[in-house]
Amino acid sequence: MKIGIPAETRPGETRVAATPETIKKYVAAKHQVIVQSGAGVASSITDEAYQAAGAQIGSAADAFGAELVLKVRAPNADERTLIKSGTTLVGMLNPFDTENIAVMAAHGLNAFALEAAPRITRAQSLDVLSSQANIAGYKAVMLAANTYQRFMPMLMTAAGTVKAARVLIMGVGVAGLQAIATAKRLGAVIEASDVRPPVKEQVESLGAKFIDVPYETDEEREIAKGVGGYARPMPAAWMARQAALVHERAKQADIIITTALIPGRKAPVLISEETVKAMKPGSVIVDMAVEQGGNCPLSELNKTVTKYGVHIIGEPNLATLVAADASALYARNVLDFLKLIIDKDAGLAINREDEIVAATLVCAGDEVLKK
Repeated sequence: MKIGIPAETRPGETRVAATPETIKKYVAAKHQVIVQSGAGVASSITDEAYQAAGAQIGSAADAFGAELVLKVRAPNADERTLIKSGTTLVGMLNPFDTENIAVMAAHGLNAFALEAAPRITRAQSLDVLSSQANIAGYKAVMLAANTYQRFMPMLMTAAGTVKAARVLIMGVGVAGLQAIATAKRLGAVIEASDVRPPVKEQVESLGAKFIDVPYETDEEREIAKGVGGYARPMPAAWMARQAALVHERAKQADIIITTALIPGRKAPVLISEETVKAMKPGSVIVDMAVEQGGNCPLSELNKTVTKYGVHIIGEPNLATLVAADASALYARNVLDFLKLIIDKDAGLAINREDEIVAATLVCAGDEVLKK
């Protein structure tokens, strides 16, 4: 089977859907792999490295003309003109973008959105959200440290003692936990908050203090458990109590990293304008939810702004800033997913009875499967 690896054209997207490591495995399985020239440059992968792994180098039309196309992000209008009806497309296609899914269905594509994979043990190796969030959590701390105009660790010098930076992590999913671990390695003092009670143990195991917001009703406690590993929107009363507590902790923080996202919904506001006003001059906020409206209303997409003396970083896709490793992990996720839809004879075998396949298949032929 022909597998195409086109270059990503979305502004700021530096990742690529296959690496020489995964291409060797595709070629060993008797597939013909066509990589668009320059597809891996932003991830520090040369055309020569792809050729050495057994791939052919071609044009965008060559890559998009394959039976199976592997991408990072959904194809745009120009790219869709290069894809034939009946092609199978795999990537992070945003299952909540119903308009784009309808367009892909109308184009006759069999499209798999990897973000829609269920949070089950069997799907861990192909969990693109976790692999990329892990990288983003690391990079968020590095960006914050670079912008923060003081040391992160406590230092005792002949000129006096420098206090350790105080870091507040809002939202303790994969990105938040990696942010805690990274800030800890840099010597910061860390606090963390999340709506889900079970994460307290994980937070404390990494050396951070968990900020408890008390639950006043059984309903609040039940909602806080989340669904499928994801947080659910909390009641207004609980959010108000959290906001008051966060406001007090934020006044003491030097760096705040917000990671709170709810799939398919606008990001919840965690850091209000009033809280930003109360923060210390020179403090830093990294709003990892900026692309979904932001956890701070003062964040600006693709910009770092200074409001009330606080630096607010609105970088939407932090994993792209670590392109080589982000591509390596993503390519392995894709490789593991393809094992579910390719049979032992190297042909496509889409089994809709498989719960992972069924969950990720957003359109087939001209039918929209996710609404």
